[in-house]
Amino acid sequence: MKLKMKILVLFLYYCYIGSTSSVSASIDNVNELSVLLSVKSTLIDPLNFLKDWKLSETQDHCNWTGVSCNSRGNVEKLDLSGMNLTGKISDSIKQLSSLVSFNISCNGFDSLPPKSIPPLKSIDISQNSFSGNLFLLGNESLGLVHLNASGNNLSGNLTEDLGNLVSLQVLDLRGNFFQGSLPSTFKNLQKLRFLGLSGNNLTGELPSVLGELLSLETAILGYNEFEGPIPPQFGNMNSLKYLDLAIGKLSGQIPPELGKLKSLDTLLLYQNNFTGKIPPEIGNITTLKVLDLSDNSLSGEIPLEITELKNLQLLNLMRNKLSGSIPPEMSNLNQLQVLELWNNTFSGELPNDLGKNSPLQWLDVSSNSFSGEIPSTLCSKGNLTKLILFNNTFSGQIPATLSTCQSLVRVRMQNNLLNGSIPIGFGKLEKLQRLELAGNHLSGGIPGDLSDSVSLSFIDFSRNQIRSSLPSTILSIHNLQAFLVAENFISGEIPDQFQDCPSLSSLDLSSNSLKGSIPSSIASCEKLVSLNLRNNQLSGEIPRQITTMSALAVLDLSNNTLTGLLPDSIGTSPALELLNVSYNNLTGPVPINGFLRSINPDDLRGNSGLCGGVLPPCSKFHGETSLGHKSFHGKRIVAGWLIGMASVLALGILTIVATTLYKRWYSNGFCSDETASKGEWPWRLMAFHRLGFTASDILSCIRESNMIGMGATGIVYKAEMSRSNTVLAVKKLWRSAADIEDGTTGDFVGEVNLLGKLRHRNIVRLLGFLYNDKSMMIVYEFMLNGNLGDAIHGKNAAGRLLVDWVSRYNIALGVAHGLAYLHHDCHPPVIHRDIKSNNILLDANLDARIADFGLARMMARKKETVSMVAGSYGYIAPEYGYTLKVDEKIDIYSYGVVLLELLTGRKPLEPEFGESVDIVEWVRKKIRDNISLEEALDPNVGNCRYVQEEMLLVLQIALLCTTKLPKDRPSMRDVISMLGEAKPRRKSNTNEENTSRSLAEKQTSVFSTSPVHGLL
Repeated sequence: MKLKMKILVLFLYYCYIGSTSSVSASIDNVNELSVLLSVKSTLIDPLNFLKDWKLSETQDHCNWTGVSCNSRGNVEKLDLSGMNLTGKISDSIKQLSSLVSFNISCNGFDSLPPKSIPPLKSIDISQNSFSGNLFLLGNESLGLVHLNASGNNLSGNLTEDLGNLVSLQVLDLRGNFFQGSLPSTFKNLQKLRFLGLSGNNLTGELPSVLGELLSLETAILGYNEFEGPIPPQFGNMNSLKYLDLAIGKLSGQIPPELGKLKSLDTLLLYQNNFTGKIPPEIGNITTLKVLDLSDNSLSGEIPLEITELKNLQLLNLMRNKLSGSIPPEMSNLNQLQVLELWNNTFSGELPNDLGKNSPLQWLDVSSNSFSGEIPSTLCSKGNLTKLILFNNTFSGQIPATLSTCQSLVRVRMQNNLLNGSIPIGFGKLEKLQRLELAGNHLSGGIPGDLSDSVSLSFIDFSRNQIRSSLPSTILSIHNLQAFLVAENFISGEIPDQFQDCPSLSSLDLSSNSLKGSIPSSIASCEKLVSLNLRNNQLSGEIPRQITTMSALAVLDLSNNTLTGLLPDSIGTSPALELLNVSYNNLTGPVPINGFLRSINPDDLRGNSGLCGGVLPPCSKFHGETSLGHKSFHGKRIVAGWLIGMASVLALGILTIVATTLYKRWYSNGFCSDETASKGEWPWRLMAFHRLGFTASDILSCIRESNMIGMGATGIVYKAEMSRSNTVLAVKKLWRSAADIEDGTTGDFVGEVNLLGKLRHRNIVRLLGFLYNDKSMMIVYEFMLNGNLGDAIHGKNAAGRLLVDWVSRYNIALGVAHGLAYLHHDCHPPVIHRDIKSNNILLDANLDARIADFGLARMMARKKETVSMVAGSYGYIAPEYGYTLKVDEKIDIYSYGVVLLELLTGRKPLEPEFGESVDIVEWVRKKIRDNISLEEALDPNVGNCRYVQEEMLLVLQIALLCTTKLPKDRPSMRDVISMLGEAKPRRKSNTNEENTSRSLAEKQTSVFSTSPVHGLL
């Protein structure tokens, strides 16, 4: 009886407890529902992702979007990632007492979450716009396991408090602006498996205590400013699989202790200052797949132990000081895909079976001293895409196996000692784009199958011993942009097959034995920029059709046997900047129009029949029958006396004039100010072309009424030269008192002198440079249609001409060609540093010309560091603001912003984008939010489906150019190739009827959906 009573009491007790817990849980659920609604109230949700966060009959908040509950019905996880949310995180979130995971990544938040939040295990606030110092939590955060704050604008120092998060397994702070050194308390993070700190501005030495993190598997510390050596203690991290210390200032030798990292599969140490030899102990890391030691100062030979890395897929040792030969055992690495050894001092032969056992894709051994024959096994596995062997001493014949390698994209073998003939078959390779064989001893003919190529864009066979004639259809390759065969023994006539050369921009047939006339059909090559036919045996007249070529900038016909007159309109050819017809048999007057008024006489010499213009004036035939010597003797004496007296009189007048000008020079400096009397230098005019005006002509126009613009580097004046009937633009550069006091004029003059040698149709011609010790002025050609910025944003008449996409595309392509010339064809490369729409001028034909080189730098070496940030807000690459490293990638980022301007019609910074949001982030937000990108396109241009599809292709290129990491941005050469793929299928036409008709002929769309979605 007593036992039954006890059981009954226990039963009633537990029933009471259960009912109490149920009531408590119900109350908690109601409270959490209210908390979530409070959180929602402070959020801005433009896409209405949280539309189900509302009161309902069921009141079950656990089914709301982004909410996960535990078994008791309490909120355990809150995932609001990728919803385009902005606003603030409400303080009421701290009332979610069971919350352990909080994810608001990939949104637009800029206000950090409240410090008082529940004890969380996981926080992910990555890919937002948070700024300021990293928020630190109190004791509640000691259990934190996952912290991801990457991709924000956080700054300040990493504090010692981070070492208190002893449960942390993931710490990702990449892509911020943190500075200072790493705290030593990191050694306390013994459970840490992932450490991401790359893309910041961290300095100091790497702390050796990081070697105590025995659980660490991934360490991404590159793209910072770390200095000093790699601590040997890093070899103790036996769990490490991925180590990235690239792009910094690390120095010293690579510690052999790294060879103890038995689990490592990726080691990235490129772009530092490491010296010494590659430690052979690296060969002990048998798990290694990627080894990149490029861009350092390593010396010695490749250790034989490297060939023991049987899992190695990528080996990059380029741009070091390595020597010796490649170990033959390298060919036994059966996983090797990429081998880059260029720009070292390697010698000897390549392993004769290289590529036989491995799926080799990239091989670049250029700029070394390799010799011997090229292995025939390089494409044995059928994967080889890039074969770069130039600037070596390879000999023998080109392996026939290469001409059947269907995967090849680029073959560059110029400047070697190769002989024999060019194998037949390269024209059948459907992916081959570049074939460069210049500077060898190749003989035989040009393979006729090249004419069948569907992909070749660049062919260079210059400086060989080719003796055939040109294949009749070689210049009709559809995608061919450059065909260079100078300095060979090519004979016969130039094929009259130019009717179908849609892409040809450079043709060099110079220094051969070509005969016959210049085909007039060459004028149908609408994109031809450079035509070089010098040093041949061409005859006949210069075709008048050449003068109508809209893109031709360089025409060299010197050292031939051309006859007849110079075409009357050649001086006014739309784009012609350089003409050389010297040493021919041309006759008649030189036309006095266009650039012929100031052409260098050396470019006309050797034509005894030419006269007038810049040459001596034309006169009547002076070979009339002469009278006897005696009958003229007296007249000659009188004439001689008169000439002598006239000469003395003229000399006297010149002396007086020169003395007067000399005094005026030093007293007034050819201008109205009085600084010359205080010791100012006289004005000096450095001319880069033949000029029809003087320094005084320019200075007389430097007055307020002629001012047409003002920028970051100076004031621009319009100067009309009456005597030469030309209009100039003159930029008077800003100079601070410190600059004047430092006397930096000399350095700048030298730099401008280099810039004055730039010759490209998409770069404004720098005509001259006017300077003294106090002021500097740059003189360049005046552009009738102003700058691109004003044209896009409707501030000048040119804006009315940019209403079709083809015009804007042509401007984008022109700027790309100009930048590619600066980056790739100038030595040293020229980095503009201030590419923006206002620095892109438009000529009378709306062709783009890059201008304003006030901030440009000749880059003698990559990654040069400057003393201060230069450029324009909205166009400055993100890394430039804190690394101050200057390379071509900053221009490429700025170019991407210009592309976005052309595509959207918007400025880089607009209030509509939001605070601290530029046009790049504005577009990327649309991608993250899955918003149709057609909405971002300029409605004045992209007003139909076909045009929008073409614009979206270019939008992809713009996004690639503006990626956050510089290494991910394409080169300008690659940009040009991509723009070629995105070429509109119409010509620019202001006639709406013709435009509509051409669009109506398209029956199918290029893409069924937006091509950009899924890109990032």
